[in-house]
Amino acid sequence: MQTRTSPPLRTQAPHWTVGDVTIHRVDEIPLPPETGPWLLPTATPDVVAQHPWLQPDFADATGTLHLDSHTFALTVGTLRVLVDTGIGNGKTRANPAWHDLRTDYPQRLTDAGFPPDSVDLVILTHLHTDHVGWNTREEDGSWVPTFPRARYVTSRVEREFWAAYDMDEPRQQMFRDSVYPIEDAGLLDLVDVPAQGTEVAPGLRLVPSPGHTPGHLAVQVSSHGRSALITGDLLHHPVQLPHPHLGSCVDIDPAQAEATRSDLLASLADTETLLLGTHFPDPTAGRVVSDGDTYRLTPVPPTRA
Repeated sequence: MQTRTSPPLRTQAPHWTVGDVTIHRVDEIPLPPETGPWLLPTATPDVVAQHPWLQPDFADATGTLHLDSHTFALTVGTLRVLVDTGIGNGKTRANPAWHDLRTDYPQRLTDAGFPPDSVDLVILTHLHTDHVGWNTREEDGSWVPTFPRARYVTSRVEREFWAAYDMDEPRQQMFRDSVYPIEDAGLLDLVDVPAQGTEVAPGLRLVPSPGHTPGHLAVQVSSHGRSALITGDLLHHPVQLPHPHLGSCVDIDPAQAEATRSDLLASLADTETLLLGTHFPDPTAGRVVSDGDTYRLTPVPPTRA
């Protein structure tokens, strides 16, 4: 199989400023066109066509959804923080689009100011394959932590759910190469996250957002009166703003996922909070605005210089 590579390297990662916090988007790969119909099967071209604002950034003229894999990298005071780590290189995956990648993601991180040895904290919104892959890299035939100085953090509920889950072989493989090595190295911290969330660094709060997985987290950023929210897979694509009922084929609890999306969108609508989508393509971020009895995204382009 031919391996997939990154798009051309930018000289600096796109970024947004939230008070004193800078949030960079570090690209891994654009996801192939067939991802949308698989991931969001009820987001049909007819549904997409109802919302012209989705084109051209978030969908093409045929209604094909655009989706990406990327990491958000934050400077919070003196801390360097990553939110999710993508798919990873050289990993055996059942999904052909994720199998045996060979991208320059580590160089992209470095060029954005986050060389792997400098990272202090890695937040895992949940333990799905395309969010944990760069937890580790291959070295002499073994999987070792990519960020050896960092603490990796996820919800205790999330880890305990998967510990009791009857995993198929592809998921077991993912845990073997991307989760167990950081546990064995003593780097994974499990956090109890109450309903109001919990702060893991000044202005950086983990917020429970269950449904996609039981322990799924969103990440709230607050600084000097400004705020942002990183979605994880609470939202996969902007088409879910006007249609919160459009769920993912891999939601563990679809009804809970829909309720969580609806509550979140209602809380963000017509506020200044910046919404950053973990799988949203460029421009990736925007503000939720009311649109009749539903919502749309008003994009906020990143800074590229």
